[in-house]
Amino acid sequence: MAAAEQPLSIDVEGTAVSGVYCRPDSPAATLVVAHGAGAGMEHPFLRGFTTALNDDGVATLRFNFPYREAGRKFPDRPPVAIATWRAVMAAAASRAEGEPVWAAGKSFGGRMASMAVAEGMPAAGLVYLGYPLHPPGKPEKLRDDHLYGITVPMLFLQGTRDTFATAGLLESVVDRIGPGATLQWQEGADHSFAVAGRKRAPEDIGAALASPVAEFIRSHPAPGAGTAEQ
Repeated sequence: MAAAEQPLSIDVEGTAVSGVYCRPDSPAATLVVAHGAGAGMEHPFLRGFTTALNDDGVATLRFNFPYREAGRKFPDRPPVAIATWRAVMAAAASRAEGEPVWAAGKSFGGRMASMAVAEGMPAAGLVYLGYPLHPPGKPEKLRDDHLYGITVPMLFLQGTRDTFATAGLLESVVDRIGPGATLQWQEGADHSFAVAGRKRAPEDIGAALASPVAEFIRSHPAPGAGTAEQ
């Protein structure tokens, strides 16, 4: 029997944001999942991703950032996004029963998670569903400085046609981070993980990413959090 989803309201410094929590029996971990800049937590990609994780024995909590909750299009600035991450991770930790709590996000959501961890937010590990290393066509504007102080395990799932991450640059960044970072290429996939010539619904695309994420989480069972000294 599939685990039931539970709607949540989470306070972020006086502003309420929505979340959806789902906990299967005896989960291996809890994964908190943030949306990308252009879509909220109910996007079919994220629903497919989290449902497949629940079926694979991982609890999930997906949530909206305040700008999305308010119906605005422009993403929150990092201080607001990081405060949101801290509040949602605390909500997830309060519901955990000893299992590790990980942070994950699509594009913007994942980058904000990494910035929060770099600033000291506890997390057992990080999962990036398309890390936005640089704006499309602007490889000189790298968003990588904060990554090198993070000590928790990190999984980068990235499409080989993703214009937000030039392959050689991302490989160099992951190598520089060290053995705690793992890069898994999704052949032919773009920033949304769609593959040209292969028609798949967004929920199926998201669901297909659940297995490598669950496998990575299970291969790093020891709880851990923190950053290197700045």
